[in-house]
Amino acid sequence: MQNNHAITNSIISLIGSLDTRKGRRKSGLFKAEGTKCVLDTLPHFSLEAVYATAEWLEDHPELADVATTATRGDISRMSSLVTAPDVVAVYHIPAEKPIPSPRGRLMLALDTIQDPGNLGTIIRVADWFGVTDIIASRETASCFSPKVVQATMGSIARVAVHYCDLPAELVRLKEQGAEGVYGTFLDGNNIADVEIAAEGIIVIGNEGNGISPQVEREVTHRLLIPSYPAGRPTGESLNAAVATAITLAKFRGI
Repeated sequence: MQNNHAITNSIISLIGSLDTRKGRRKSGLFKAEGTKCVLDTLPHFSLEAVYATAEWLEDHPELADVATTATRGDISRMSSLVTAPDVVAVYHIPAEKPIPSPRGRLMLALDTIQDPGNLGTIIRVADWFGVTDIIASRETASCFSPKVVQATMGSIARVAVHYCDLPAELVRLKEQGAEGVYGTFLDGNNIADVEIAAEGIIVIGNEGNGISPQVEREVTHRLLIPSYPAGRPTGESLNAAVATAITLAKFRGI
């Protein structure tokens, strides 16, 4: 039976506040929007509420017992998307997990990735290539912001993002036996010619400034993703998510 509790202005205001880091921190909640994103995340996070149109619930009767029927107008006020979806789910932000040992593991390290779309796509790429843990500077965008959650296309359920003092954490992981710390630079060794292990830590730098000097000091292997053909004028750099995909493909032997 569908849950038909009244959707009050305070509920809509609370869900709208989840667009901000402050709102998520205060409530301990985040939201997922749209059919694919909601269905992909539903089994993996502690559910607070689901709000959906009557039409959507007719197509998904298995959620009728946990969902509240909402008008399109209500969902539009809850949503951060330009075109409001038919369903919004609200979840509890999970407790932070300890950063795992680097031994036998391939990890990403994000040095102040600030664009939510980039971060979401990086998480999605990591999921595709079997990377389950990402360490990130505290200045990196929040992985539970609606735009990031949307861009992950459900991969946020399978990839943990650990926020930390990144330079200090890289030092600690190297002491714990990380195989190597890899970063891309314009003066690095051509990634096509470098023999790479199946484990290690790949650093992805900021969209505008690249890898910071503090993090660069911890890099043990400098890589170059060359443009083609050599010497041809191109853009200054690759998009961070694209660089992530190319580098991970190399590590996975593709």
